[in-house]
Amino acid sequence: MNKAIIIGAGIAGIATAIRLTIKGYRVVVFEANSYAGGKLSEIGNAGFRFDAGPSLFTMPQYIDELFKLAGKDPRAYFNYRKLPLVCKYFYEDGTEINAFADPQAFAEEIAAKTSDPAAKVQSFLNKSQEIYDITNHIFLEKSLHRISSFLSWKVLWSILRFRRIDPFRTMANANAAWFSDSKTQRFFNRYATYNGSDPYQAPATLNVIPHLEQHFGAYFPEGGMYAIVRSMLRLAEECGVQFRYDAKVDEILIKDRKAIGISVNRTLEFADLIVSNTDVHFTYKHLLKGFKMPAKVEKQERSSSALIFYWGISRQFPALDLHNIFFSENYQQEFEAIWKEKTISNDPTVYVNISSKLRPEDAPEGMENWFVMINVPSNSGQSWDELIAQSRRAIVAKLSRILKVDIDPLIVSEEILDPRSIEQRTSSYQGSLYGTSSNNQFAAFLRHANFSSRISRLYFTGGSVHPGGGIPLALLSARIVANLIPNAIPVK
Repeated sequence: MNKAIIIGAGIAGIATAIRLTIKGYRVVVFEANSYAGGKLSEIGNAGFRFDAGPSLFTMPQYIDELFKLAGKDPRAYFNYRKLPLVCKYFYEDGTEINAFADPQAFAEEIAAKTSDPAAKVQSFLNKSQEIYDITNHIFLEKSLHRISSFLSWKVLWSILRFRRIDPFRTMANANAAWFSDSKTQRFFNRYATYNGSDPYQAPATLNVIPHLEQHFGAYFPEGGMYAIVRSMLRLAEECGVQFRYDAKVDEILIKDRKAIGISVNRTLEFADLIVSNTDVHFTYKHLLKGFKMPAKVEKQERSSSALIFYWGISRQFPALDLHNIFFSENYQQEFEAIWKEKTISNDPTVYVNISSKLRPEDAPEGMENWFVMINVPSNSGQSWDELIAQSRRAIVAKLSRILKVDIDPLIVSEEILDPRSIEQRTSSYQGSLYGTSSNNQFAAFLRHANFSSRISRLYFTGGSVHPGGGIPLALLSARIVANLIPNAIPVK
Protein backbone atom coordinates (compact mmCIF):
# COMPACT_ATOMS: atom_id res chain seq x y z
CA MET A 1 0.00 0.00 0.00
CA ASN A 2 1.27 3.50 -0.84
CA LYS A 3 2.01 5.74 2.13
CA ALA A 4 1.16 9.43 2.48
CA ILE A 5 2.39 11.76 5.21
CA ILE A 6 0.42 14.85 6.16
CA ILE A 7 2.04 17.60 8.19
CA GLY A 8 -0.54 19.27 10.42
CA ALA A 9 -3.91 18.12 11.77
CA GLY A 10 -5.91 21.21 10.90
CA ILE A 11 -9.27 20.54 9.26
CA ALA A 12 -7.73 20.61 5.78
CA GLY A 13 -5.13 18.08 6.89
CA ILE A 14 -7.77 15.78 8.40
CA ALA A 15 -9.98 16.12 5.32
CA THR A 16 -7.05 15.33 3.03
CA ALA A 17 -6.20 12.30 5.15
CA ILE A 18 -9.76 10.98 4.83
CA ARG A 19 -9.78 11.49 1.08
CA LEU A 20 -6.40 9.80 0.57
CA THR A 21 -7.34 6.74 2.64
CA ILE A 22 -10.41 6.40 0.43
CA LYS A 23 -8.03 6.50 -2.57
CA GLY A 24 -6.09 3.59 -1.10
CA TYR A 25 -3.23 5.29 0.75
CA ARG A 26 -1.95 4.48 4.21
CA VAL A 27 -1.97 7.92 5.83
CA VAL A 28 -0.05 9.19 8.85
CA VAL A 29 -0.68 12.71 10.17
CA PHE A 30 2.01 14.44 12.23
CA GLU A 31 0.80 17.26 14.49
CA ALA A 32 3.10 19.52 16.51
CA ASN A 33 0.44 20.25 19.13
CA SER A 34 -1.13 17.80 21.57
CA TYR A 35 -4.52 18.28 19.90
CA ALA A 36 -6.01 18.39 16.41
CA GLY A 37 -7.85 21.24 14.70
CA GLY A 38 -5.22 23.91 14.12
CA LYS A 39 -6.97 27.27 14.41
CA LEU A 40 -10.25 25.42 15.03
CA SER A 41 -9.62 24.55 18.69
CA GLU A 42 -11.31 25.00 22.05
CA ILE A 43 -10.32 26.24 25.50
CA GLY A 44 -11.85 26.06 28.95
CA ASN A 45 -11.54 28.47 31.86
CA ALA A 46 -13.39 28.75 35.19
CA GLY A 47 -16.32 26.64 34.04
CA PHE A 48 -16.62 28.36 30.64
CA ARG A 49 -15.95 26.62 27.30
CA PHE A 50 -14.95 28.59 24.22
CA ASP A 51 -14.43 27.67 20.59
CA ALA A 52 -11.07 29.36 20.26
CA GLY A 53 -10.98 29.89 16.50
CA PRO A 54 -13.55 30.10 13.69
CA SER A 55 -17.04 30.68 15.08
CA LEU A 56 -19.19 31.00 11.94
CA PHE A 57 -20.19 27.75 10.26
CA THR A 58 -21.33 27.83 6.63
CA MET A 59 -21.37 25.36 3.72
CA PRO A 60 -21.80 22.21 5.88
CA GLN A 61 -22.16 20.15 2.71
CA TYR A 62 -18.36 20.09 2.40
CA ILE A 63 -18.12 18.19 5.68
CA ASP A 64 -21.05 15.91 4.89
CA GLU A 65 -19.29 15.10 1.62
CA LEU A 66 -16.40 13.46 3.50
CA PHE A 67 -18.69 11.03 5.31
CA LYS A 68 -20.58 10.19 2.12
CA LEU A 69 -17.30 9.49 0.30
CA ALA A 70 -16.46 7.02 3.08
CA GLY A 71 -19.87 5.38 2.76
CA LYS A 72 -21.03 6.71 6.13
CA ASP A 73 -24.16 8.52 7.25
CA PRO A 74 -23.06 12.06 8.19
CA ARG A 75 -25.86 12.36 10.74
CA ALA A 76 -24.49 9.42 12.69
CA TYR A 77 -21.35 11.49 13.33
CA PHE A 78 -22.19 15.14 13.09
CA ASN A 79 -25.33 17.25 13.41
CA TYR A 80 -26.07 20.94 13.08
CA ARG A 81 -28.99 23.30 12.93
CA LYS A 82 -29.65 26.17 10.56
CA LEU A 83 -29.83 29.60 12.17
CA PRO A 84 -33.04 31.57 11.50
CA LEU A 85 -31.09 34.68 12.51
CA VAL A 86 -27.58 34.80 11.11
CA CYS A 87 -26.30 37.77 13.10
CA LYS A 88 -27.41 40.87 15.02
CA TYR A 89 -25.84 44.21 14.12
CA PHE A 90 -25.63 47.15 16.51
CA TYR A 91 -24.90 50.79 15.66
CA GLU A 92 -24.01 53.69 17.92
CA ASP A 93 -27.30 55.52 17.30
CA GLY A 94 -29.27 52.59 18.72
CA THR A 95 -30.16 50.97 15.41
CA GLU A 96 -30.27 47.17 15.52
CA ILE A 97 -30.42 45.14 12.31
CA ASN A 98 -31.37 41.48 12.38
CA ALA A 99 -29.80 39.54 9.52
CA PHE A 100 -32.58 37.01 9.04
CA ALA A 101 -31.76 33.88 7.07
CA ASP A 102 -34.89 34.34 4.97
CA PRO A 103 -33.87 36.68 2.11
CA GLN A 104 -37.23 38.48 1.92
CA ALA A 105 -37.37 39.07 5.68
CA PHE A 106 -33.75 40.24 5.59
CA ALA A 107 -34.39 42.71 2.76
CA GLU A 108 -37.44 44.07 4.59
CA GLU A 109 -35.40 44.44 7.78
CA ILE A 110 -32.77 46.52 5.96
CA ALA A 111 -35.53 48.65 4.47
CA ALA A 112 -37.13 49.19 7.88
CA LYS A 113 -33.88 50.14 9.63
CA THR A 114 -32.09 52.13 6.89
CA SER A 115 -32.93 54.39 3.96
CA ASP A 116 -32.21 51.62 1.43
CA PRO A 117 -35.26 49.87 -0.09
CA ALA A 118 -35.79 46.13 0.04
CA ALA A 119 -35.62 45.90 -3.76
CA LYS A 120 -32.03 47.17 -3.66
CA VAL A 121 -31.06 44.48 -1.18
CA GLN A 122 -32.71 41.78 -3.29
CA SER A 123 -30.91 43.03 -6.41
CA PHE A 124 -27.61 43.03 -4.54
CA LEU A 125 -28.14 39.43 -3.38
CA ASN A 126 -28.95 38.43 -6.97
CA LYS A 127 -25.66 39.99 -8.05
CA SER A 128 -23.86 38.12 -5.28
CA GLN A 129 -25.33 34.88 -6.62
CA GLU A 130 -24.25 35.73 -10.15
CA ILE A 131 -20.66 36.24 -9.00
CA TYR A 132 -20.80 32.88 -7.22
CA ASP A 133 -22.20 31.11 -10.27
CA ILE A 134 -19.40 32.51 -12.45
CA THR A 135 -16.49 31.97 -10.05
CA ASN A 136 -17.37 28.83 -8.12
CA HIS A 137 -16.27 26.22 -10.68
CA ILE A 138 -12.92 27.82 -11.43
CA PHE A 139 -11.80 29.94 -8.46
CA LEU A 140 -12.99 27.67 -5.63
CA GLU A 141 -13.16 24.09 -6.83
CA LYS A 142 -10.17 23.68 -9.14
CA SER A 143 -6.45 24.34 -9.14
CA LEU A 144 -5.68 27.64 -10.85
CA HIS A 145 -2.19 26.34 -11.63
CA ARG A 146 -3.00 23.49 -14.03
CA ILE A 147 -3.90 24.14 -17.67
CA SER A 148 -6.33 21.24 -17.55
CA SER A 149 -8.48 23.21 -15.09
CA PHE A 150 -9.33 25.66 -17.86
CA LEU A 151 -10.15 23.12 -20.56
CA SER A 152 -13.91 22.89 -20.25
CA TRP A 153 -16.88 24.77 -21.63
CA LYS A 154 -18.06 25.59 -18.12
CA VAL A 155 -14.77 27.30 -17.28
CA LEU A 156 -14.63 29.03 -20.67
CA TRP A 157 -18.14 30.37 -20.01
CA SER A 158 -16.90 31.78 -16.68
CA ILE A 159 -13.86 33.40 -18.29
CA LEU A 160 -15.99 35.07 -20.96
CA ARG A 161 -18.11 36.59 -18.19
CA PHE A 162 -15.10 37.86 -16.22
CA ARG A 163 -16.23 41.48 -16.16
CA ARG A 164 -19.50 40.38 -14.55
CA ILE A 165 -17.67 39.48 -11.32
CA ASP A 166 -16.89 43.19 -10.81
CA PRO A 167 -13.09 42.91 -10.44
CA PHE A 168 -12.14 46.46 -11.42
CA ARG A 169 -13.59 48.50 -8.57
CA THR A 170 -13.26 48.09 -4.85
CA MET A 171 -15.86 46.41 -2.71
CA ALA A 172 -16.52 49.68 -0.88
CA ASN A 173 -16.99 51.60 -4.14
CA ALA A 174 -19.37 48.98 -5.46
CA ASN A 175 -21.40 48.96 -2.25
CA ALA A 176 -21.54 52.76 -2.17
CA ALA A 177 -23.03 52.58 -5.67
CA TRP A 178 -25.60 50.00 -4.56
CA PHE A 179 -26.62 51.60 -1.26
CA SER A 180 -26.98 55.17 -0.01
CA ASP A 181 -27.11 54.46 3.73
CA SER A 182 -23.82 54.18 5.62
CA LYS A 183 -25.28 51.43 7.80
CA THR A 184 -26.03 49.22 4.80
CA GLN A 185 -22.65 49.95 3.27
CA ARG A 186 -20.85 48.95 6.46
CA PHE A 187 -22.98 45.84 6.70
CA PHE A 188 -21.89 44.55 3.30
CA ASN A 189 -18.33 45.93 3.45
CA ARG A 190 -17.77 43.77 6.52
CA TYR A 191 -17.70 40.63 4.38
CA ALA A 192 -14.17 41.50 3.23
CA THR A 193 -13.01 40.60 6.72
CA TYR A 194 -14.15 37.02 6.14
CA ASN A 195 -10.87 36.42 4.33
CA GLY A 196 -8.76 38.98 6.16
CA SER A 197 -9.02 41.79 3.61
CA ASP A 198 -9.84 45.50 3.38
CA PRO A 199 -13.11 46.45 1.63
CA TYR A 200 -11.57 49.77 0.60
CA GLN A 201 -8.85 47.95 -1.37
CA ALA A 202 -10.25 44.48 -2.14
CA PRO A 203 -12.12 43.95 -5.44
CA ALA A 204 -15.90 43.92 -5.49
CA THR A 205 -15.65 40.27 -6.53
CA LEU A 206 -15.67 39.59 -2.79
CA ASN A 207 -19.36 40.51 -2.83
CA VAL A 208 -19.75 36.82 -3.58
CA ILE A 209 -19.48 36.16 0.17
CA PRO A 210 -22.97 37.37 1.17
CA HIS A 211 -24.41 34.69 -1.11
CA LEU A 212 -22.59 31.99 0.83
CA GLU A 213 -24.13 33.23 4.06
CA GLN A 214 -27.58 34.44 3.04
CA HIS A 215 -28.34 31.79 0.39
CA PHE A 216 -26.66 28.68 1.78
CA GLY A 217 -27.23 29.74 5.37
CA ALA A 218 -25.31 29.79 8.63
CA TYR A 219 -25.40 26.87 11.04
CA PHE A 220 -24.54 25.87 14.59
CA PRO A 221 -22.95 22.45 15.16
CA GLU A 222 -24.27 20.37 18.05
CA GLY A 223 -21.42 20.36 20.54
CA GLY A 224 -20.03 23.67 19.30
CA MET A 225 -17.56 24.40 16.53
CA TYR A 226 -14.97 21.97 17.86
CA ALA A 227 -17.49 19.18 17.20
CA ILE A 228 -16.47 19.58 13.54
CA VAL A 229 -12.95 18.45 14.43
CA ARG A 230 -14.10 15.64 16.73
CA SER A 231 -16.42 14.18 14.09
CA MET A 232 -13.79 14.37 11.35
CA LEU A 233 -11.19 12.76 13.62
CA ARG A 234 -13.57 9.90 14.39
CA LEU A 235 -14.18 9.32 10.69
CA ALA A 236 -10.48 9.54 9.85
CA GLU A 237 -9.51 7.04 12.54
CA GLU A 238 -12.24 4.63 11.43
CA CYS A 239 -10.83 4.90 7.89
CA GLY A 240 -7.43 3.89 9.24
CA VAL A 241 -5.64 7.26 9.48
CA GLN A 242 -2.91 7.35 12.13
CA PHE A 243 -2.38 10.55 14.12
CA ARG A 244 0.84 11.34 15.94
CA TYR A 245 0.65 14.29 18.31
CA ASP A 246 3.45 16.31 19.91
CA ALA A 247 5.32 15.43 16.73
CA LYS A 248 6.85 18.60 15.33
CA VAL A 249 8.28 18.00 11.86
CA ASP A 250 11.81 19.35 11.45
CA GLU A 251 12.33 18.89 7.72
CA ILE A 252 10.77 17.59 4.54
CA LEU A 253 13.26 15.20 2.98
CA ILE A 254 14.04 15.82 -0.69
CA LYS A 255 16.00 13.57 -3.03
CA ASP A 256 16.41 14.21 -6.73
CA ARG A 257 13.72 16.92 -6.46
CA LYS A 258 11.24 14.43 -5.02
CA ALA A 259 9.67 14.56 -1.58
CA ILE A 260 10.53 11.22 0.03
CA GLY A 261 9.74 11.70 3.71
CA ILE A 262 10.18 13.83 6.82
CA SER A 263 12.42 14.21 9.81
CA VAL A 264 10.43 14.33 13.05
CA ASN A 265 11.78 14.10 16.60
CA ARG A 266 15.16 12.99 15.20
CA THR A 267 13.50 10.10 13.37
CA LEU A 268 13.17 9.68 9.62
CA GLU A 269 9.77 8.73 8.20
CA PHE A 270 9.53 7.86 4.52
CA ALA A 271 6.48 8.06 2.25
CA ASP A 272 5.39 8.13 -1.37
CA LEU A 273 4.02 11.68 -1.06
CA ILE A 274 3.94 14.55 1.43
CA VAL A 275 1.11 17.02 2.06
CA SER A 276 1.91 20.12 4.10
CA ASN A 277 -1.10 21.45 5.98
CA THR A 278 1.03 23.97 7.84
CA ASP A 279 1.36 27.59 6.73
CA VAL A 280 3.13 27.65 3.37
CA HIS A 281 5.52 30.41 4.55
CA PHE A 282 6.49 28.28 7.56
CA THR A 283 6.88 25.26 5.29
CA TYR A 284 9.43 26.98 3.08
CA LYS A 285 11.28 28.77 5.87
CA HIS A 286 11.60 25.84 8.28
CA LEU A 287 10.89 22.56 6.49
CA LEU A 288 12.25 22.91 2.95
CA LYS A 289 16.00 23.29 3.22
CA GLY A 290 17.50 25.02 0.18
CA PHE A 291 14.20 25.96 -1.44
CA LYS A 292 12.82 29.50 -1.47
CA MET A 293 9.17 30.39 -1.65
CA PRO A 294 8.10 31.62 -5.12
CA ALA A 295 8.77 35.37 -5.27
CA LYS A 296 5.21 36.29 -6.24
CA VAL A 297 3.90 34.58 -3.09
CA GLU A 298 6.66 35.96 -0.87
CA LYS A 299 5.78 39.51 -1.90
CA GLN A 300 2.06 39.12 -1.26
CA GLU A 301 0.57 41.25 1.49
CA ARG A 302 -0.34 39.28 4.62
CA SER A 303 -3.98 39.01 5.64
CA SER A 304 -5.22 40.64 8.81
CA SER A 305 -5.04 38.92 12.17
CA ALA A 306 -7.25 39.04 15.26
CA LEU A 307 -7.24 40.10 18.87
CA ILE A 308 -9.62 37.89 20.86
CA PHE A 309 -10.76 38.15 24.45
CA TYR A 310 -12.45 35.07 25.92
CA TRP A 311 -14.61 36.52 28.66
CA GLY A 312 -16.71 34.72 31.21
CA ILE A 313 -19.64 37.10 31.83
CA SER A 314 -21.50 36.86 35.14
CA ARG A 315 -24.96 37.59 33.76
CA GLN A 316 -27.03 36.94 30.65
CA PHE A 317 -27.99 39.41 27.92
CA PRO A 318 -31.32 38.54 26.25
CA ALA A 319 -30.76 41.30 23.66
CA LEU A 320 -27.76 39.43 22.23
CA ASP A 321 -27.75 36.40 19.94
CA LEU A 322 -25.19 33.78 18.93
CA HIS A 323 -23.43 36.18 16.53
CA ASN A 324 -23.31 39.94 17.22
CA ILE A 325 -21.52 42.86 15.55
CA PHE A 326 -21.00 46.32 17.08
CA PHE A 327 -19.98 48.67 14.28
CA SER A 328 -17.41 51.43 14.28
CA GLU A 329 -18.80 54.83 13.33
CA ASN A 330 -15.86 55.51 10.98
CA TYR A 331 -15.40 52.19 9.23
CA GLN A 332 -12.89 53.45 6.67
CA GLN A 333 -10.65 54.90 9.38
CA GLU A 334 -10.66 51.53 11.13
CA PHE A 335 -9.27 49.84 8.01
CA GLU A 336 -6.76 52.62 7.38
CA ALA A 337 -5.43 52.00 10.90
CA ILE A 338 -5.06 48.28 10.20
CA TRP A 339 -3.65 48.40 6.68
CA LYS A 340 -1.79 51.71 6.38
CA GLU A 341 -0.73 52.44 9.95
CA LYS A 342 -0.40 48.78 11.03
CA THR A 343 -2.15 49.52 14.30
CA ILE A 344 -5.61 49.30 15.88
CA SER A 345 -8.31 51.94 15.65
CA ASN A 346 -9.51 53.66 18.81
CA ASP A 347 -13.04 52.68 17.71
CA PRO A 348 -12.83 49.12 16.38
CA THR A 349 -15.78 47.10 15.15
CA VAL A 350 -16.41 44.39 17.74
CA TYR A 351 -17.66 40.84 17.09
CA VAL A 352 -19.18 38.94 20.02
CA ASN A 353 -19.94 35.23 19.72
CA ILE A 354 -21.88 33.58 22.56
CA SER A 355 -22.15 29.83 22.03
CA SER A 356 -23.94 29.40 25.37
CA LYS A 357 -26.99 30.96 23.71
CA LEU A 358 -27.47 27.63 21.90
CA ARG A 359 -25.34 25.38 24.10
CA PRO A 360 -26.05 26.39 27.71
CA GLU A 361 -23.44 24.01 29.13
CA ASP A 362 -20.72 26.27 27.70
CA ALA A 363 -21.22 28.62 30.67
CA PRO A 364 -22.23 28.28 34.33
CA GLU A 365 -25.92 28.80 35.04
CA GLY A 366 -27.01 32.40 34.65
CA MET A 367 -23.77 33.36 32.85
CA GLU A 368 -22.48 33.62 29.26
CA ASN A 369 -19.24 32.87 27.42
CA TRP A 370 -18.25 35.82 25.26
CA PHE A 371 -15.78 35.35 22.41
CA VAL A 372 -14.92 39.01 21.73
CA MET A 373 -12.87 39.72 18.61
CA ILE A 374 -11.59 42.69 16.63
CA ASN A 375 -9.64 42.73 13.37
CA VAL A 376 -6.02 43.79 13.76
CA PRO A 377 -2.92 43.90 11.55
CA SER A 378 -0.55 40.98 11.28
CA ASN A 379 2.42 41.05 13.60
CA SER A 380 5.26 43.21 12.32
CA GLY A 381 6.75 44.11 15.70
CA GLN A 382 4.05 46.35 17.14
CA SER A 383 3.90 47.04 20.90
CA TRP A 384 1.18 44.46 21.38
CA ASP A 385 0.92 44.70 25.15
CA GLU A 386 0.12 48.40 24.84
CA LEU A 387 -2.28 47.82 21.93
CA ILE A 388 -4.08 45.06 23.82
CA ALA A 389 -4.59 47.25 26.88
CA GLN A 390 -5.77 50.16 24.72
CA SER A 391 -8.13 47.93 22.73
CA ARG A 392 -9.59 46.31 25.83
CA ARG A 393 -10.56 49.73 27.17
CA ALA A 394 -12.10 50.71 23.82
CA ILE A 395 -14.05 47.45 23.53
CA VAL A 396 -15.39 47.61 27.08
CA ALA A 397 -16.42 51.25 26.56
CA LYS A 398 -18.19 50.49 23.25
CA LEU A 399 -20.08 47.46 24.54
CA SER A 400 -21.03 49.26 27.75
CA ARG A 401 -22.22 52.30 25.80
CA ILE A 402 -24.35 50.39 23.30
CA LEU A 403 -25.72 47.80 25.74
CA LYS A 404 -26.18 50.47 28.45
CA VAL A 405 -24.53 48.23 31.06
CA ASP A 406 -21.06 48.54 32.58
CA ILE A 407 -19.39 45.43 31.19
CA ASP A 408 -16.07 45.53 33.03
CA PRO A 409 -17.24 44.32 36.47
CA LEU A 410 -19.16 41.48 34.81
CA ILE A 411 -15.96 39.89 33.41
CA VAL A 412 -15.15 37.07 35.83
CA SER A 413 -12.59 35.21 33.71
CA GLU A 414 -10.38 36.19 30.78
CA GLU A 415 -8.07 34.59 28.25
CA ILE A 416 -6.42 36.51 25.38
CA LEU A 417 -5.26 35.49 21.91
CA ASP A 418 -3.26 37.97 19.82
CA PRO A 419 -1.20 37.77 16.60
CA ARG A 420 1.89 36.63 18.50
CA SER A 421 0.16 33.71 20.18
CA ILE A 422 -1.71 32.83 16.99
CA GLU A 423 1.63 32.46 15.22
CA GLN A 424 3.12 30.50 18.12
CA ARG A 425 0.20 28.04 18.33
CA THR A 426 -0.56 27.56 14.65
CA SER A 427 2.69 28.47 12.79
CA SER A 428 0.70 31.11 10.87
CA TYR A 429 3.28 33.59 9.63
CA GLN A 430 2.93 36.92 11.48
CA GLY A 431 -0.32 35.64 12.97
CA SER A 432 -2.16 36.16 9.67
CA LEU A 433 -5.41 34.22 9.81
CA TYR A 434 -5.81 33.68 6.07
CA GLY A 435 -2.27 33.62 4.72
CA THR A 436 -2.30 36.44 2.19
CA SER A 437 -4.90 39.17 1.76
CA SER A 438 -7.25 39.59 -1.20
CA ASN A 439 -6.60 43.29 -1.56
CA ASN A 440 -6.14 43.21 -5.33
CA GLN A 441 -8.00 41.63 -8.22
CA PHE A 442 -5.20 39.15 -8.95
CA ALA A 443 -4.95 37.79 -5.40
CA ALA A 444 -6.58 34.46 -6.29
CA PHE A 445 -3.90 33.81 -8.90
CA LEU A 446 -1.05 34.88 -6.61
CA ARG A 447 -1.80 32.43 -3.83
CA HIS A 448 0.52 29.47 -3.63
CA ALA A 449 -0.57 26.45 -5.66
CA ASN A 450 -1.75 23.23 -4.03
CA PHE A 451 1.33 21.46 -5.35
CA SER A 452 5.02 22.23 -5.86
CA SER A 453 6.20 22.85 -9.41
CA ARG A 454 9.81 22.24 -8.34
CA ILE A 455 9.46 19.24 -6.02
CA SER A 456 7.42 16.30 -7.17
CA ARG A 457 5.16 14.44 -4.73
CA LEU A 458 4.84 17.53 -2.52
CA TYR A 459 1.42 19.12 -2.02
CA PHE A 460 -0.03 21.98 0.03
CA THR A 461 -3.38 22.36 1.68
CA GLY A 462 -5.06 24.69 4.19
CA GLY A 463 -5.92 28.35 4.45
CA SER A 464 -2.56 29.76 3.36
CA VAL A 465 -2.80 28.30 -0.16
CA HIS A 466 -5.43 28.16 -2.90
CA PRO A 467 -8.37 28.73 -2.64
CA GLY A 468 -7.99 30.54 0.71
CA GLY A 469 -8.82 30.66 4.40
CA GLY A 470 -11.91 29.79 6.40
CA ILE A 471 -13.53 26.41 6.95
CA PRO A 472 -15.25 25.97 3.54
CA LEU A 473 -12.18 26.98 1.51
CA ALA A 474 -9.83 24.90 3.64
CA LEU A 475 -12.04 21.88 2.99
CA LEU A 476 -12.05 22.69 -0.73
CA SER A 477 -8.25 22.83 -0.70
CA ALA A 478 -8.31 19.25 0.60
CA ARG A 479 -10.60 18.23 -2.26
CA ILE A 480 -8.33 19.93 -4.82
CA VAL A 481 -5.23 18.21 -3.44
CA ALA A 482 -6.91 14.80 -3.39
CA ASN A 483 -8.01 15.28 -7.01
CA LEU A 484 -4.41 16.07 -7.99
CA ILE A 485 -3.13 12.81 -6.48
CA PRO A 486 -3.70 9.55 -8.38
CA ASN A 487 -5.24 6.52 -6.69
CA ALA A 488 -2.81 4.34 -4.79
CA ILE A 489 -1.39 1.43 -6.74
CA PRO A 490 -2.68 -1.82 -5.23
CA VAL A 491 0.02 -4.06 -3.79
CA LYS A 492 0.01 -7.43 -5.54
